Amino acid sequence: MQRPGGDPLPDLTTFLQAAAVRWARAELPLEQVLHALHTAVGAGLELVLTRLDDPGRDDVVTWTTVALELSDLCTSIISTTYVRELQSAAAHRHTAAHTLASALLGGHATSKVARECGIPIAGEYFVLAVHLAPPADRDRTGADRHVVAGRRLRRIQAGLAREFRGQALAVLSTDGGTVLIPAPACTEAELERAVDAVGQQAETAITAIVTRSAPESIPAAAQQTHELLDTTEAIGIGAGLHKFDDLALQYQLTRPGIARTILETRIAPLDDHPELMETLRVFFQTDLNRRRTARQLNIHPNTIDYRLRKIGQLTGLNPSRSQGLWYLRSALIARAGALEPSAPRRSA
Repeated sequence: MQRPGGDPLPDLTTFLQAAAVRWARAELPLEQVLHALHTAVGAGLELVLTRLDDPGRDDVVTWTTVALELSDLCTSIISTTYVRELQSAAAHRHTAAHTLASALLGGHATSKVARECGIPIAGEYFVLAVHLAPPADRDRTGADRHVVAGRRLRRIQAGLAREFRGQALAVLSTDGGTVLIPAPACTEAELERAVDAVGQQAETAITAIVTRSAPESIPAAAQQTHELLDTTEAIGIGAGLHKFDDLALQYQLTRPGIARTILETRIAPLDDHPELMETLRVFFQTDLNRRRTARQLNIHPNTIDYRLRKIGQLTGLNPSRSQGLWYLRSALIARAGALEPSAPRRSA
């Protein structure tokens, strides 16, 4: 078959594949494309039947069958090519975003790297140190922990892309990592909502520490947020997005120095009494609520009172007084910072 000018027409498959690629790159919704296709096939069938002189039942069946087969063939070609193009674009985007994120975290992001990735470097970023709660050993389908973790990671990556319109730069593994969000992409309130939404969509608890940073300061900012994340996990900060500035005291108390050494010494007598250390930790987690503490530890509230008195006797810090509580809380934070930190979760 040839065009009026003499050039050969492409076959149907080649023509539709090329068109589907253009539609995918133009972000034309697939449902609109298929709706237009089905409308066109229906109009074509109607045109054929109206041009037949007194079409009989066999004519209607024959041409309807042809129309359905054509529609099915075109739908298959368009859908397959469209989805493949989107997957290819998504894979390219993921690779480019991972490359730029790694360059920013490594302190060697340049304009050349940005051009090669096709992603401009923002003037400022939200830097998130992220921890993902461990997955269950098996999910409802019976899949093991590794499969569950892989599925969850893909849902989180998809959620980040959706919530931040493809602007998130993430270096994640199945237990956490680092996410960089260009500051112009959202406000702090929107960032908190988006992190909660991603966690809900992925059905997992996300704990994140966030700070703002210029591109050249991202390596130091990431290091600080991960250090604080490790500490706050040890003292039980809870899931959600937490600002670095709101946890400045916790961060400072975990820095090496004479203050931390003194605080560690004050709480050291509890090392031989792990049940007392755990009681103190849960007591602060429950906002000093002895009944909730007792329920979480599955013991009687009177036992909590006994243990708190014992803590006061061993440390010399009275949990029933505000000064004693302040020192105990500070000592617990200092002790968490003194523990050997885990490796920062930055690489996927």
